[in-house]
Amino acid sequence: MKTDAKVVPLNKAAAAQSPTSPVGRLPVALIQVRDKAAQQLRQSLQSLFENADDSLFEMADRATSNVEQNAFFEAMRDLRLKRKNIERGFLQKVFEAFSNLNQYEIGKPQPALDTASFDSLSLVQDDELEETVALDAMVAKVMSRDGVALGHLTTRLNAVISKKLDDKGNPLGPALLSACFLDACSSLGVEIKVKLIILKLFEKYVLGGCDQLYAEANQTLVAVGVLPELKSALPRRPQRAAASAHAAGEESIPLLDGADEGVREVFAALQELLSQVRGTAMPRRAQVADALPISSNDLMRLLSHMQQRAPAQVGVADFDLRDQLEQLLVRASAKSGKARVVGEVDEDVINLVSMLFEFILDDRTLPDSLKALIGRLQIPMLKVAVLDKTFFSRGSHPARRLLNEIASAALGWGDQGDAQRDSLYQKIEQVVQRLLNDFVDDPAIFSELLAEFMAFTGDERRRSELLEQRTRDAEEGSAKAELARREVEHALNERLLGKTLPEVVVRLLQEAWSKVLMLTCLKHGVHSPEWQAALQTMDDLVWSVAPHEDPEARLRLLELVPGLLKALREGMASAAFDPFSTSEFFSQLEMLHVQAFQRFKRAVAEVEVGEVPSTQAEAGIEAPLLELPPAEVADDAPAMVEVVEEIVLLAPGQTRPQEPEVALPDDDEALLQVDNLRVGSWVELQEDDEHKLRCKLAAIIKPTGKFVFVNRTGMKVLEKTRTGLAVEFRRNAIRLLDDALLFDRALESVIGNLRKLKNA
Repeated sequence: MKTDAKVVPLNKAAAAQSPTSPVGRLPVALIQVRDKAAQQLRQSLQSLFENADDSLFEMADRATSNVEQNAFFEAMRDLRLKRKNIERGFLQKVFEAFSNLNQYEIGKPQPALDTASFDSLSLVQDDELEETVALDAMVAKVMSRDGVALGHLTTRLNAVISKKLDDKGNPLGPALLSACFLDACSSLGVEIKVKLIILKLFEKYVLGGCDQLYAEANQTLVAVGVLPELKSALPRRPQRAAASAHAAGEESIPLLDGADEGVREVFAALQELLSQVRGTAMPRRAQVADALPISSNDLMRLLSHMQQRAPAQVGVADFDLRDQLEQLLVRASAKSGKARVVGEVDEDVINLVSMLFEFILDDRTLPDSLKALIGRLQIPMLKVAVLDKTFFSRGSHPARRLLNEIASAALGWGDQGDAQRDSLYQKIEQVVQRLLNDFVDDPAIFSELLAEFMAFTGDERRRSELLEQRTRDAEEGSAKAELARREVEHALNERLLGKTLPEVVVRLLQEAWSKVLMLTCLKHGVHSPEWQAALQTMDDLVWSVAPHEDPEARLRLLELVPGLLKALREGMASAAFDPFSTSEFFSQLEMLHVQAFQRFKRAVAEVEVGEVPSTQAEAGIEAPLLELPPAEVADDAPAMVEVVEEIVLLAPGQTRPQEPEVALPDDDEALLQVDNLRVGSWVELQEDDEHKLRCKLAAIIKPTGKFVFVNRTGMKVLEKTRTGLAVEFRRNAIRLLDDALLFDRALESVIGNLRKLKNA
């Protein structure tokens, strides 16, 4: 039809996204129904996305762990980035559903909802069950509430199409709309908790308007004469009006039931404290008798003027917001000829924000090099507080959260010579500049910037946690090696200390066999048969080179040497000891054993009528076991050493740490401070008069008593013993950084100071 050929989708973009939709095949009446429905559905989706940030923020605020909180923030960012694609995909699916009405396949049963297509990963059975239950409940609510209107719409559609259609296959039915939405959201990679929240939002903002959707669709078909005798109830206007108001942003910040009353109470309590200290804690502005208070809108314009012209490099101590605003008011009064002042409520807000930033910029937890950046947020934060008093009472307020997240990220940031090249500094500077340039009167920018900043810090945190875990693993491995080294030292000293032995044997045990013992201890432990076998080999070696007068020792040595040499070779090979050195050791060891047999030979000869036997057989030595060298070799005396000092084994490049020569009682206050440190605590160490080191306690290695600290990238920067840390605390060279939320600490401090002044 000519008329049909001119009918196009809702907009050109929608048409481009559905090139295969046979729009010319539908009757004009159905095209009108489709286009009106698409317009309403598009508006409903916009309401969904506009309110998704607040809902996900609410859930993030209630999260019980950082992992769960980050999941909500990443979902928020993902949803924002893919919003347009989801909208286009959803409307395209709806258009395709209408296009299929006159195709043969319309008579086939509709496929079950592909709930697993919500993301690319197959869900576990429990997640699928939760999702299916949620979808069934959503569809059931719509059918219970608007089933009659949907049934009339389905009947009217059957009157103008050639195939049988039921409510489940109705393009505007809740089941098919849900399937279209799930398919459009298939690119989102979210967990089941986030998925259920998004489905709940779809139910509220899209399916919640089905009454109006069905009413308009039925009216459109009735207007062209399709079954006018079917009478449907009118939609519930009050509910729809409320939903439209919400979609329009009248309730831009979601509050719990009764929260608005709580907000008024909190701000009223703050005003009460401020009223008690005016003129003492805060300067009272000179008031002209006929001065007129400016409106909050005029105040916002003045603040925007200050915001755009705020100098970038002014020192935080040189900027007084109240004085700057007073000067603007004086100039405005002079131009208009009328004295103008700030209203009492707005003045209270200004004073509160000024006191909050006085605390923030005096806070020792914030690095000095970042205070100037954070100080530039004072005007944007004041504008938010003027617009929305929940800024003072709601911990999940996006502006508060943004300030807290910036402060938390800056906790481990140390003063650097070239700060501008640091990625964190650049990101904070970017956030501040965006607010100064773009924030006029729409607080939604704080939600957007918070999501971006959380995504940035989340990426940094994952990288630092990975490196931090590697640092912990390395330190724990080093601690195990240190314990094994101590065990080997003990075993060597127990067997060698105070004895006089051939130098080659002492070197063999200290340089080579100690490595075999180390590996055996690390791999099998000190209670294993392998450890006992390695110790036995060492004992056998020491015995084999010691002088013996007992004739029975000759037989034992004959039996011992072959197995001893085999055990030594296998052990040193397992430790990958240098083959050349191994060969040299064994050559010298063989000479020692030969000399031992020569001594036995002479001893036997002296016992028997003083005749020295000339053959091995006469000495009782079996020829196949050992071939003796010439006699002159046996006469060479081996170099002997007496082990008088304890053997100390060091790792490559390691020097034995010098422990502080300080003995502290168990109840010493500094030791108690060390014991109160927890993994994750941030500290600041005064390295010298000019340099400070900020680092986080990453691990307490109990076997060695080491406290390992890392910087914000996860790299190890400091290692201290318990006593060493206590010494630093005693000389005030180290202090614990407060990692509580910055804004909350500032507000608590301001309230505490106001109460003290009130009671003074």
